[in-house]
Parts: sequence; structure tokens; C-alpha cells
Amino acid sequence: MPRYLQNPSIIEAPGTPTKRIEEFFGAVNSGTSELSIAKMTSPQGWTEPGQTPAFDEYTLVLDGCLQVESKESVMEVRAGQAIHCSPGEWIRYSTPFPGGASYVAVCLPAFSPDTVHRDE
Repeated sequence: MPRYLQNPSIIEAPGTPTKRIEEFFGAVNSGTSELSIAKMTSPQGWTEPGQTPAFDEYTLVLDGCLQVESKESVMEVRAGQAIHCSPGEWIRYSTPFPGGASYVAVCLPAFSPDTVHRDE
């Protein structure tokens, strides 16, 4: 039988200023550990600590521009574009551009504070 979820869970995000996370599937909203699907709304000027996650992260930008920094480069991922970050890669997300960004993140396995390995 299909599993219907009426509303996402709103999760507090690290970084400054505050980013809104709406988790549809994942540990918090659905108790799912296999994957997580969340919509992010990041204001202009938002940045978070770098991280070396132990999961694949697939990101589809819906609106605006998301900056993704790796050890090798800095990429601007714009509306209609997507990026994949592999487990064990150091990355940092930010939205320094006017209007910020809205995007969907899919993590395999599901996002977990224990497996994101944020910089201190």
C-alpha cells in the first residue's frame, strides 16, 4: 500500500542566517533510514560548516543559485541544474547570491547528524 505523508517535518539547520529544511522522507519525518528527501530554502548569505558525509547526496536546484565548494573547486549550481556529491568528499554549501536558493536534497542512505561529519 502506498505511504502518504501529509506534511514534512521542519528541521533546524546549522549555519547563518537560518535555512529552512522540510524533510519529507528521512529519520525525522518518516522513520526512513534508506534515504532522505528534503526541500531546502536558503536565504541570501547563508553558509554552513564544511562536511565530509558518509552518504551520497543528490541536489536539484529549483530556484536561485547554490554554491558548492569542494577541495578542488567552487561550483555555482543554478535553477534547473543538479549536483551529486559522493560519500567521503569534503563539501560546503552556501547561498551567497541575491535571492538565495530553493533546492531538493536526496541522501542515500538517509541524512543523519552522526554521518554528516561536519567541520568543528
